[in-house]
Amino acid sequence: MYLKNDGGIDMQSLYRAVEKSLEDKKLKKVLILPPDYTRMYSGAGILTQMYYDCLKDRCTVDIMPALGTHEPMTRQECAAFFGESIPFEKIIVHNWRNDVVKIGEVPSEFVSKVSDGLVRDSIDVEVNRRITDKSYDLVISIGQVVPHEVVGMANYSKNIFVGCGGSSMINSSHMLGAFYGMERVMGRDFSPVRRVFDYAEQHFLKDVPLMYVLTVTTNTADKTNIHGLFIGRSRELFEMAVEQSQKVNLTKVEAPFKKVVVNLDPREFKSTWLGNKAIYRTRMAIANGGELIILAPGVKKFGEDAENDRLIRKYGYAGRERVLELVKENDDLRQNLSVAAHLIHGSSDGRFKITYAAKYLSEREITSVNYAYMQYERAYELYANLKNGMNHVNGEQVYYIDNPALGLWTV
Repeated sequence: MYLKNDGGIDMQSLYRAVEKSLEDKKLKKVLILPPDYTRMYSGAGILTQMYYDCLKDRCTVDIMPALGTHEPMTRQECAAFFGESIPFEKIIVHNWRNDVVKIGEVPSEFVSKVSDGLVRDSIDVEVNRRITDKSYDLVISIGQVVPHEVVGMANYSKNIFVGCGGSSMINSSHMLGAFYGMERVMGRDFSPVRRVFDYAEQHFLKDVPLMYVLTVTTNTADKTNIHGLFIGRSRELFEMAVEQSQKVNLTKVEAPFKKVVVNLDPREFKSTWLGNKAIYRTRMAIANGGELIILAPGVKKFGEDAENDRLIRKYGYAGRERVLELVKENDDLRQNLSVAAHLIHGSSDGRFKITYAAKYLSEREITSVNYAYMQYERAYELYANLKNGMNHVNGEQVYYIDNPALGLWTV
C-alpha cells in the first residue's frame, strides 16, 4: 500500500492508511520501532502516535525508538516528537552495546563480492532481542527514506540492523561503507551496505512479522511535508520510496560551490557525530579549495556516547589514509570501527576547509580534531539571516542550507 502526493499528504489520509494497514490483523502484542528525535522531520512521530492510538485499546503496545548509537530520548523530546498521548513510560531504550542477540552471519564471500574485494570479513547480524521475541504478533518499523552516507538511502531494513542493531553490525556496516567510499553510495539504492542488509533481511528475519512504514519528506521551517507513505514488507515499496526521495531530496547543481554555510538545528544536532551530516551531504557540491562553515548552536560534544566521544577526541578527523593507519595501529579504534568510519566520513581529506562555529565547544577542542574554528557569535552575525540557496555576503557568493538531514547536494 502506498500514497504519493507532491504537495503533501493530509493528516486524514495518513490516518486512514494507518487504519487500513491494521485491518484484519488479530493482535495481542505489537512492537513499534520509530526513529528518534534526530529524525524530527521524518513524519515518523505523528505516524507512531497514529499507530498507538489505533492499537492501544486493542492490544499491548511497546515503543522502542531505533536509537542506533544515539543517546536516549528525553521526556521533552518524546513529547515533542510523539505527542502527549503516548506516555513516556511506554518508551523502551535500545542499548546497542548490551541488549542484542546474534541471529546470523553474512558470509565473507558475499561481503567481498559486493564490496569489490575491499572488505573480506564476515559480518555478524545482531538485533535487539525484542525483535525476535515470539510474543509480538506484529513489529512495525517506521522511518524516512532519504539519502544517507553509509547505506546510500536510509531506512527499510537499516532501521532494524543499525537503528536496533548491535555494535558488531553497526561497526562492520559503517566501515564497509567508508572503505567503499561515500561518494559512490550516497543517494543510491544498491550499495554494498544495502546488499548486506538485504542478505540479512532475507535470511534471518523471515520469521519476524515485520511491517515497514516508510516516508519521503521535506520540511518548510518547522512543518514536515510528507510526500510519500509506503506500507508493507516488500522491497518494491522501498524502491518506490527511493525513487521519490531521489526526486525531492536530491539537489543537482551546475557548478561546485566555493563557500557553503550549513545551519544545524540545536534541537536535533547536539554532537558532531550527528552534525557532520553537514559535511556528508554537501561534500559532492563543494569545490576543491572551498570552505564549509557549520553553524552549530546546539553541539556540545563529539560522540553520542562517552567512549565514542573519547575516541574522536583522541584521534580526530585525520583523513581516510591516516585513519586506516590508526585502525591498524590501535586496538581501541579497531574495536570501534563505526568511529573509524565516522572519522573518515567527517574529513574532506584536505580537499576543502571545514570550519565549525560551535556555541559550546572551545577553539582548542575544535582545532584538536582537525577542524578550523570560528566564534559562533561572529558566524551568526554573518550568516544567520540567509535564505536557502545562493546568497551574496560581503562581496562573495555563499550557498546556504538550513537543514542538511533531508537532502543531498551534488554537482
